[in-house]
Amino acid sequence: MDDDALIIDRQPLPEGIPERLAAQLRFVAEADKLKTVLRASPLAAADRRENDAEHSWHLALMVVLLAEYADEPIDVGHAVKLVVVHDLVEIYPGDSPVFVPGAADDQQEREAAAADRLFGLLPLDQAGEMRALWDEFEAGTTAEARFGKAMDRLEPMLLNWLAGGGTWGMPGASEATVRAREAGVVAASTSLGDATGLLVEEGLRRGWIRP
Repeated sequence: MDDDALIIDRQPLPEGIPERLAAQLRFVAEADKLKTVLRASPLAAADRRENDAEHSWHLALMVVLLAEYADEPIDVGHAVKLVVVHDLVEIYPGDSPVFVPGAADDQQEREAAAADRLFGLLPLDQAGEMRALWDEFEAGTTAEARFGKAMDRLEPMLLNWLAGGGTWGMPGASEATVRAREAGVVAASTSLGDATGLLVEEGLRRGWIRP
């Protein structure tokens, strides 16, 4: 698919749709590209990798179910918004696998440019709101953003466990790099951090993670 072309350009909306709604539908159509962005993490239920849209949905579900384990009180609805929005910017530059050396080079710059382009499709008020949500998640300075980031670390850890190693077997993965991901869970939830630590310890014992 040509990343320079909007999906809506392949089948333009009919005339008569109000301008604001047309802009919102244009954005929703463009967001369909997120379903094509593959991540490194394997699915637990099928022999393939997950895509970004599946990942974002899984994080939203985890926020709803696991909010009780947050070390700080969180607004669940706001945290769900953060995790739903956080990977939309990967529509254009793609995913940056954490265990692939160099994959994250210039990631911040690439994703910021994608945020400008993608959120710019929306009406100004919603463009500002979506960009603020993305910036908040990236900064990680609110309780909701910290918990969202914790889910973003925990979800692939769980998938790796269910796959018998998953991305823990990639060249850039080691106990040190896996522990660094674990720390992101600990930062928002002691209980979930403890559980993640047990996954890592057992993964080491089984030889799924290089010490």
